[in-house]
Amino acid sequence: MTARKSTARTRTDPKPAPSAPLSVAVLAAGQGKRMHSELPKVLQPLAGVPLLWHVLELAASLSPEAIHVVYGYGGERVREACAGVREACTDENERLSAPATLQWVRQEQQLGTGHALAQALAHIPEQHQVLVLYGDVPLLRTETLRALIALAAPQGIALLTATVADPTGYGRIVRERRGPLRRIVEQADASAGERRLREISTGVMVAPARQLRRYLAQLAPRNAQREYYLTDVVGLARRAGLRVQTLAADDTAEVLGINDKQQLAAAEAEYRRRRARELMQRGVTITDPARIDIYGAVSVGRDVLLDVNVALQGPVRLGDGVQVGRNCIIKNSSIGAGTLLYANCVVNDADIGADCRIGPFAHLRPGARVAATAHLGNFVEIKNSAIGAGSKVNHLSYVGDSDVGSGVNIGAGTITCNYDGVTKWRTRIGDGAFIGSGSMLVAPVSIGAGATIGAGSTITSDAPADKLTLARSRQLTIEQWERPRRAKAVKA
Repeated sequence: MTARKSTARTRTDPKPAPSAPLSVAVLAAGQGKRMHSELPKVLQPLAGVPLLWHVLELAASLSPEAIHVVYGYGGERVREACAGVREACTDENERLSAPATLQWVRQEQQLGTGHALAQALAHIPEQHQVLVLYGDVPLLRTETLRALIALAAPQGIALLTATVADPTGYGRIVRERRGPLRRIVEQADASAGERRLREISTGVMVAPARQLRRYLAQLAPRNAQREYYLTDVVGLARRAGLRVQTLAADDTAEVLGINDKQQLAAAEAEYRRRRARELMQRGVTITDPARIDIYGAVSVGRDVLLDVNVALQGPVRLGDGVQVGRNCIIKNSSIGAGTLLYANCVVNDADIGADCRIGPFAHLRPGARVAATAHLGNFVEIKNSAIGAGSKVNHLSYVGDSDVGSGVNIGAGTITCNYDGVTKWRTRIGDGAFIGSGSMLVAPVSIGAGATIGAGSTITSDAPADKLTLARSRQLTIEQWERPRRAKAVKA
C-alpha cells in the first residue's frame, strides 16, 4: 500500500467511550507464504522484534481485561518467541511488556478470519466489547484505537477504514448512495467496478461480544477463497438494522498490512521515520532522518547530535550535548553529557561518563564503565572493565577484566592478558600509572599508583608504585648473520 495522508474522517460524530469491559482479539494464525521464509509471518522482525510483539504492546496500552492471541502456523514457536522478547517501547516513560492477561488460543485449521475470531470468542464474556487486531498490522497508534473504541456504540460496530492509492489485495468499502456503509467485498469476490473503489477495510473493528457471536454463527464459506470472512459480519449487521460506524485512518501507513518482504521493508522505513520524527521533536539534530535506526527506549538531553547511519538499540540514554559520529552502534548504554563518539564506534551494555572522547573505531563491550573526561582512541577495545576519570587508552589497545584508576596513560598496543584458557583474571592499575606502548600485562597482576611500565614489557608480577618496571630480553645483534636468499633457477 502506498502511504499517504487521508482527508477522510468519521462518518458520524464519535460517541462516548463504552462502559463495557474491553477484550482484545489478535488474529495471528497465518503462515505468510509470500514471505518465502521458514519463520511464521508474525515472527518476522520489525525494529528488532517480531511483528506480533508490536501488536501485543499496542493492545496492552489500551488496558484491556484480556488479550486473546489466536495462533496457528508455527505453534509453540510463536508463543515462545513472544515470551522471550525483551521490552520494546517507544518512550522510557511508557515501558510495556507482555501483559499478564495474555491468553493463547490455537486455531487448528486456518479457515479464515471469521473462524479465527470464533476461536477467541469462546473465551470472551458476553458483556465485553471486542477489539479485533491483526498480528501483521504493527503500526497502528494507540490514539487511533481509542477513537475507534469511543465511536462504537454499546450495541454497535465500529470499523477502521482507509483511502489508499493502490487498494489491491484489500476488501473494498461499499457504501449507500448517501454515505452509510452497506457491506465489505473482498477483492477476489469484487466486480470490476468495486475493485476501482479506493476506500478499503483494514479489518480492525470493535463490536459487542454478544453480537459478534451471533453473526459469526451465520457465516458461510460462499466465496472465492472458501473461507469464513470476518468482513461478512458487517453485511449481516447491516441487514439486521444495526448501524456500522466507520473511522478513517489519518495516515494510511498506520494500517499497513505486511504480507511479503517488500511490505516488511516499507514498514521498517515507516517505523524509522516515526522514531526519527519523535527524537527531532524532542530537540535532537539528526543529520539524515532516512539513515538512522532507533529501537526501544531512547532518552535524550538537549542539543544531542546524531550523524548518518547511527543505530540506537534501547534502552539508551544520551546526555546534554552528546555527539554521535556516523556509523556508530549504541545498545543498552548510557552516555554522559558532552561526550563525543567519533565515527564507527560500537557501544554495547556500557556506561560512559561526561566529557569523554571515544574512537573512532572503538569497541566498548558489556561491562565497560568509563568515567568522566576519559579518552579511548582508535581501535581500542574495553570489556568488563572500569576506566577511571581522565585516563587515556590510546590506539590499538585491549583492556579486559581490569580496574584502571584515574589519570592513567595506557600506550598504544597494550594488552591485558586476562584469560589463561580456563579462568579470566583481573588486572589492577593504580591512579597515575603510565603503561608504555606494546606492553603485555599478564593477569592476575597489579600495577601500583604512579608506576611506570617500560615500553615493550611483559609484566607477570606486581609492579610497585612510583617505580619504573621493565621486563625485556637482552637485545642482541648478530654481526655475521645473512638473510636467506632464494636459490636462482638453473636454465635448461
